[in-house]
Amino acid sequence: MNRGALAALLVVAGPLAVAACGDNGVGDERQGGATTVDDRSALAFTHFATNLTPDEIQQAQAGKGPFNFHWEPPQLGPLFNNDACAGCHSSNGRGLSQIGNEFDIDINGANSQSLIRCSLVDGTPDVPGGDVPAPGFGLQLHDHAIGALPQIHATLAWDEHPVLYGDNTMVMLRAPHLDIVTPDGNPLPSDILTSYRAAPAIIGLGLLEAVDDATLEALADPDDADGDGISGHINHVWDPVANATVVGRFGWKANAPNLRGQVAGAFAGDIGLSNKVFPETDGQRDVSDDQFDQTVFFASVIAVPAAGVRTAAAYRGRALFDDFGCTGCHIPTVVTGDHPIAELAHQTIHPYTDLLVHDMGDELTDSRRDFEATGREWRTPALWGIGLTQLVQSQATFLHDGRARTLEEAIIWHGGEAMAAREAFRTAAKQDRDALIEFLRTL
Repeated sequence: MNRGALAALLVVAGPLAVAACGDNGVGDERQGGATTVDDRSALAFTHFATNLTPDEIQQAQAGKGPFNFHWEPPQLGPLFNNDACAGCHSSNGRGLSQIGNEFDIDINGANSQSLIRCSLVDGTPDVPGGDVPAPGFGLQLHDHAIGALPQIHATLAWDEHPVLYGDNTMVMLRAPHLDIVTPDGNPLPSDILTSYRAAPAIIGLGLLEAVDDATLEALADPDDADGDGISGHINHVWDPVANATVVGRFGWKANAPNLRGQVAGAFAGDIGLSNKVFPETDGQRDVSDDQFDQTVFFASVIAVPAAGVRTAAAYRGRALFDDFGCTGCHIPTVVTGDHPIAELAHQTIHPYTDLLVHDMGDELTDSRRDFEATGREWRTPALWGIGLTQLVQSQATFLHDGRARTLEEAIIWHGGEAMAAREAFRTAAKQDRDALIEFLRTL
């Protein structure tokens, strides 16, 4: 089945599956299927899936502990970016585009909420197909340390430039500019590639994990066989648990295979905590095995809020979302497959993503490959909950590095495979642009 046919089938499946729960005219109100929570307040991202058993709720509550805990020495570090998972995912929402040593660990745990990946172009990777660690730095730069100097000092600034809409009104775009030096004041070696990334929201991750590989393979069209100008593909990555190359689906470039790998990597890389996937050389762990498993469960069952009530303008915006071509990558509806957490399995969900990586153009490139994703390629982010992003965290911004202060800016940054959709939006009448944004705010 080609991408277009599968997408059409999945879009049709949504309204049929959720009509009994009520809908907004397009059948996507219950964005997380039976797991959906009815809350569109500032606490919307803090709930567990509504169909969990009491024992599962207890397990999720247990995992909330290590997720929210502000770790201290000797477990913390010695190199880290933040001292808590919740430090970058406040209320389970997006982290701020904030990085640098001026954010002192002693001031309410206010550390960096973003990070910098790094690697070399040439050399031997640590895992098959992976990136080449930078000597002395690894695959992530750490701007905080315990009992020693951090690896780097980073200063973030913004470069702005104007873009005109079709009606000659102006929008100002900004791009991050990072000044990265070692503690002795020297710049990084010139052969080190870097990629600046902010923390995404963590709602609905277990549902995305439950979308089976066959669905993603059917959605993929790496050679643009259907001629629609969109050639999304799977990023095949290394799974440290299975010791095998598998389908990637998490992270800004789909560089993590599953939630176990994602949680393990975040504990180790972001906080400096050894764990059952990445233990010390003697087998010891900072995070106990029970804590690790509970945290994975917690991250798996954070609920997605129901879509908001739509005005006539928002209904029109939903139609324009199709007309402009946004659904070429932001697939509205998919159906989950089997999953160890039974409540996540076989759900009709509306994440507005295909979980594939796409060429987003030169303006968004980080010029650094990540497994099979090139510098220009990024994973399609899920849009469910995007309308609540700045309610959950008032200073939150959009895109992989937080450069977009508004949803309009985020759209205008699209390029590459999304250029046609971006231009349809940019050149549209203001009332149509406003209608599309109003629709997005209902997600």
